[in-house]
Amino acid sequence: MKPQVTVITLGVDDLEKSLLFYRDGLGLPTEGIVGKEFEHGAVAFFDLQPGLKLAIWNRKDIAHETKVPLSEPSPTEFTLGHNVNSKAEVDKVMEQAKQAGAIITDPAHETFWGGYSGHFQDPDGHLWEIVWNPEWDTLD
Repeated sequence: MKPQVTVITLGVDDLEKSLLFYRDGLGLPTEGIVGKEFEHGAVAFFDLQPGLKLAIWNRKDIAHETKVPLSEPSPTEFTLGHNVNSKAEVDKVMEQAKQAGAIITDPAHETFWGGYSGHFQDPDGHLWEIVWNPEWDTLD
C-alpha cells in the first residue's frame, strides 16, 4: 500500500456541536455540513493541509456504513498530533482549544525527549496533542 492518507474521519455524537468546535472554536476552514439530503450522509470536512482533510461524521452513520456495531468510544485509541513552530505556539493553540470548550487533559509542558507539548479532548473525547519538536521542520 502506498501511504497516502487524504481524510481523517472522527466519529461524533452531535455534528452541529462538533462543527462549532472545529470551525468557530479552532478556526478550521470548512464549507459546513454537507450531505444532509442523504440518510446517513451528513458530514463536515475541514481543510488541514494540502491533500489532507479532517471529517466529522455521526458515529451512528459510521457504524451503519461500515457494518460495525456501534460501541462505546475510547479516547485512548489514538491521538491526533498537531505540530507547531514554537513553544509559544503550543501555548496559544492550547488556550484557543480551551476557549473553544476543549478539556485540557495534559497542560503544555517540557517533554522528556526535549520538546514541548500538551493534550486536549474535543467535545467527543478525541485526543489532540499540540507539540513543538525541535528536531522537526513544520509547515507554515
